[in-house]
Amino acid sequence: MDLAVALTALLLIVPVELPDKTFIATLVLATRYRPLLVWIGVGLAFLVQTLVAVTAGGLIARLPHRPVVAVAALLFLVGGVVLLRGAGKADAAEAETEAEFEQKVKPATGLHAVAASFGILFLAEWGDLSQLLTAGMVVRTKDPVSVFVGAWVGLLLVSALGAVLGRTLLKRMRLSTIQRVGGGVCLLLAALSGLQALGVDLPV
Repeated sequence: MDLAVALTALLLIVPVELPDKTFIATLVLATRYRPLLVWIGVGLAFLVQTLVAVTAGGLIARLPHRPVVAVAALLFLVGGVVLLRGAGKADAAEAETEAEFEQKVKPATGLHAVAASFGILFLAEWGDLSQLLTAGMVVRTKDPVSVFVGAWVGLLLVSALGAVLGRTLLKRMRLSTIQRVGGGVCLLLAALSGLQALGVDLPV
Protein backbone atom coordinates (compact mmCIF):
# COMPACT_ATOMS: atom_id res chain seq x y z
CA MET A 1 0.00 0.00 0.00
CA ASP A 2 1.22 3.49 -0.90
CA LEU A 3 0.71 5.82 2.07
CA ALA A 4 0.98 8.92 -0.12
CA VAL A 5 -1.89 7.72 -2.33
CA ALA A 6 -3.98 6.75 0.70
CA LEU A 7 -3.37 10.15 2.31
CA THR A 8 -4.27 11.93 -0.93
CA ALA A 9 -7.55 10.01 -1.10
CA LEU A 10 -8.30 10.83 2.53
CA LEU A 11 -7.54 14.53 2.03
CA LEU A 12 -9.85 14.54 -0.99
CA ILE A 13 -12.77 12.80 0.69
CA VAL A 14 -12.88 14.64 4.04
CA PRO A 15 -13.51 18.21 2.73
CA VAL A 16 -15.91 16.82 0.11
CA GLU A 17 -17.99 14.88 2.64
CA LEU A 18 -17.94 17.25 5.64
CA PRO A 19 -20.41 19.72 4.08
CA ASP A 20 -22.33 16.86 2.44
CA LYS A 21 -25.52 15.12 3.55
CA THR A 22 -23.36 12.29 4.95
CA PHE A 23 -22.34 14.45 7.86
CA ILE A 24 -25.83 15.81 8.48
CA ALA A 25 -27.47 12.38 8.23
CA THR A 26 -25.01 10.91 10.72
CA LEU A 27 -25.62 13.82 13.08
CA VAL A 28 -29.39 13.27 12.95
CA LEU A 29 -29.05 9.51 13.42
CA ALA A 30 -26.79 10.03 16.45
CA THR A 31 -29.49 12.11 18.14
CA ARG A 32 -31.92 9.18 17.86
CA TYR A 33 -29.63 6.15 18.32
CA ARG A 34 -26.45 5.42 20.26
CA PRO A 35 -23.58 7.14 18.39
CA LEU A 36 -21.47 3.96 18.33
CA LEU A 37 -24.28 1.97 16.69
CA VAL A 38 -24.77 4.75 14.15
CA TRP A 39 -21.06 4.80 13.35
CA ILE A 40 -20.96 1.03 12.84
CA GLY A 41 -23.96 1.08 10.50
CA VAL A 42 -22.73 4.09 8.56
CA GLY A 43 -19.21 2.64 8.35
CA LEU A 44 -20.54 -0.61 6.86
CA ALA A 45 -22.51 1.34 4.27
CA PHE A 46 -19.37 3.25 3.34
CA LEU A 47 -17.41 -0.01 3.15
CA VAL A 48 -19.74 -1.38 0.48
CA GLN A 49 -19.92 1.89 -1.45
CA THR A 50 -16.17 2.42 -1.41
CA LEU A 51 -15.58 -1.13 -2.63
CA VAL A 52 -17.98 -0.53 -5.52
CA ALA A 53 -16.30 2.78 -6.41
CA VAL A 54 -12.81 1.28 -6.26
CA THR A 55 -13.88 -1.72 -8.33
CA ALA A 56 -15.43 0.53 -10.98
CA GLY A 57 -12.32 2.69 -11.05
CA GLY A 58 -10.12 -0.41 -11.37
CA LEU A 59 -12.11 -1.67 -14.35
CA ILE A 60 -11.98 1.71 -16.07
CA ALA A 61 -8.23 1.96 -15.41
CA ARG A 62 -7.66 -1.08 -17.64
CA LEU A 63 -8.72 0.91 -20.69
CA PRO A 64 -6.15 2.95 -22.71
CA HIS A 65 -4.27 5.11 -20.23
CA ARG A 66 -4.36 8.66 -21.56
CA PRO A 67 -8.07 8.82 -22.51
CA VAL A 68 -8.99 7.28 -19.16
CA VAL A 69 -6.88 9.75 -17.17
CA ALA A 70 -8.44 12.55 -19.21
CA VAL A 71 -11.87 11.30 -18.09
CA ALA A 72 -10.62 11.26 -14.48
CA ALA A 73 -9.49 14.87 -14.91
CA LEU A 74 -12.97 15.73 -16.17
CA LEU A 75 -14.56 14.03 -13.13
CA PHE A 76 -12.38 16.04 -10.76
CA LEU A 77 -13.11 19.23 -12.70
CA VAL A 78 -16.87 18.66 -12.56
CA GLY A 79 -16.63 17.82 -8.85
CA GLY A 80 -14.68 21.01 -8.15
CA VAL A 81 -17.11 23.18 -10.09
CA VAL A 82 -20.14 21.58 -8.40
CA LEU A 83 -18.66 22.12 -4.94
CA LEU A 84 -17.61 25.71 -5.58
CA ARG A 85 -20.90 26.68 -7.19
CA GLY A 86 -22.90 25.17 -4.33
CA ALA A 87 -20.71 26.57 -1.55
CA GLY A 88 -22.73 29.77 -1.18
CA LYS A 89 -25.89 27.79 -0.45
CA ALA A 90 -24.29 25.14 1.78
CA ASP A 91 -25.11 26.78 5.10
CA ALA A 92 -28.75 27.38 4.16
CA ALA A 93 -29.14 23.86 2.78
CA GLU A 94 -27.91 22.32 6.04
CA ALA A 95 -31.19 22.97 7.90
CA GLU A 96 -33.23 21.62 5.00
CA THR A 97 -31.13 18.46 4.78
CA GLU A 98 -31.39 17.93 8.53
CA ALA A 99 -35.17 18.16 8.42
CA GLU A 100 -35.25 15.69 5.52
CA PHE A 101 -33.34 13.03 7.44
CA GLU A 102 -35.24 13.60 10.68
CA GLN A 103 -38.37 12.42 8.87
CA LYS A 104 -36.65 9.21 7.76
CA VAL A 105 -35.31 8.13 11.16
CA LYS A 106 -37.59 5.72 13.05
CA PRO A 107 -37.13 4.53 16.67
CA ALA A 108 -34.78 1.53 16.94
CA THR A 109 -32.20 -0.05 19.26
CA GLY A 110 -29.31 -2.51 19.02
CA LEU A 111 -28.84 -4.21 15.66
CA HIS A 112 -31.98 -2.54 14.36
CA ALA A 113 -30.31 0.85 14.89
CA VAL A 114 -27.20 -0.39 13.05
CA ALA A 115 -29.34 -1.68 10.18
CA ALA A 116 -31.35 1.56 10.01
CA SER A 117 -28.17 3.65 9.91
CA PHE A 118 -26.75 1.40 7.21
CA GLY A 119 -29.88 1.62 5.09
CA ILE A 120 -30.34 5.38 5.33
CA LEU A 121 -26.72 6.19 4.45
CA PHE A 122 -26.45 3.50 1.79
CA LEU A 123 -29.43 4.86 -0.11
CA ALA A 124 -28.54 8.51 0.47
CA GLU A 125 -24.96 8.20 -0.74
CA TRP A 126 -25.39 5.93 -3.77
CA GLY A 127 -23.82 7.64 -6.77
CA ASP A 128 -22.56 10.44 -4.52
CA LEU A 129 -19.76 12.78 -5.56
CA SER A 130 -17.34 11.04 -3.20
CA GLN A 131 -17.90 7.74 -5.05
CA LEU A 132 -17.15 9.35 -8.40
CA LEU A 133 -14.02 11.00 -7.03
CA THR A 134 -12.87 7.74 -5.43
CA ALA A 135 -13.23 5.98 -8.78
CA GLY A 136 -11.35 8.87 -10.39
CA MET A 137 -8.51 8.48 -7.89
CA VAL A 138 -8.20 4.79 -8.78
CA VAL A 139 -8.13 5.64 -12.48
CA ARG A 140 -5.40 8.23 -11.90
CA THR A 141 -3.19 6.22 -9.55
CA LYS A 142 -3.98 2.61 -10.56
CA ASP A 143 -3.68 1.77 -6.86
CA PRO A 144 -7.14 0.57 -5.74
CA VAL A 145 -5.96 -0.75 -2.36
CA SER A 146 -4.39 2.54 -1.25
CA VAL A 147 -7.31 4.58 -2.56
CA PHE A 148 -9.79 2.28 -0.82
CA VAL A 149 -8.01 2.59 2.53
CA GLY A 150 -7.69 6.38 2.29
CA ALA A 151 -11.24 6.96 1.08
CA TRP A 152 -12.85 4.64 3.62
CA VAL A 153 -10.83 6.06 6.52
CA GLY A 154 -11.85 9.54 5.38
CA LEU A 155 -15.51 8.55 5.34
CA LEU A 156 -15.19 6.89 8.76
CA LEU A 157 -13.59 10.05 10.12
CA VAL A 158 -16.36 12.28 8.77
CA SER A 159 -19.08 9.98 10.13
CA ALA A 160 -17.35 9.79 13.54
CA LEU A 161 -17.23 13.59 13.68
CA GLY A 162 -20.90 13.73 12.73
CA ALA A 163 -21.92 11.16 15.34
CA VAL A 164 -19.89 12.56 18.25
CA LEU A 165 -19.27 16.26 17.60
CA GLY A 166 -21.84 17.15 14.94
CA ARG A 167 -23.68 19.94 16.73
CA THR A 168 -20.52 21.46 18.16
CA LEU A 169 -18.78 21.50 14.79
CA LEU A 170 -21.77 23.09 13.05
CA LYS A 171 -21.64 25.92 15.58
CA ARG A 172 -17.93 26.49 15.05
CA MET A 173 -17.43 26.04 11.31
CA ARG A 174 -19.03 27.19 8.09
CA LEU A 175 -19.96 24.39 5.72
CA SER A 176 -19.56 26.79 2.82
CA THR A 177 -15.87 27.30 3.66
CA ILE A 178 -15.23 23.57 3.89
CA GLN A 179 -17.03 23.04 0.59
CA ARG A 180 -14.79 25.63 -1.06
CA VAL A 181 -11.73 23.79 0.27
CA GLY A 182 -13.10 20.54 -1.18
CA GLY A 183 -13.69 22.26 -4.52
CA GLY A 184 -10.13 23.54 -4.52
CA VAL A 185 -8.76 20.06 -3.86
CA CYS A 186 -10.82 18.67 -6.74
CA LEU A 187 -9.56 21.35 -9.13
CA LEU A 188 -5.97 20.62 -8.10
CA LEU A 189 -6.47 16.93 -8.86
CA ALA A 190 -8.11 17.85 -12.15
CA ALA A 191 -5.01 19.83 -13.10
CA LEU A 192 -2.67 17.00 -12.06
CA SER A 193 -4.74 14.44 -13.95
CA GLY A 194 -4.77 16.69 -16.99
CA LEU A 195 -0.98 16.90 -16.93
CA GLN A 196 -0.81 13.14 -16.55
CA ALA A 197 -3.07 12.69 -19.58
CA LEU A 198 -0.66 14.86 -21.55
CA GLY A 199 2.19 12.52 -20.67
CA VAL A 200 3.77 14.44 -17.77
CA ASP A 201 5.20 11.95 -15.24
CA LEU A 202 3.81 12.67 -11.75
CA PRO A 203 4.68 10.89 -8.47
CA VAL A 204 1.05 10.47 -7.37
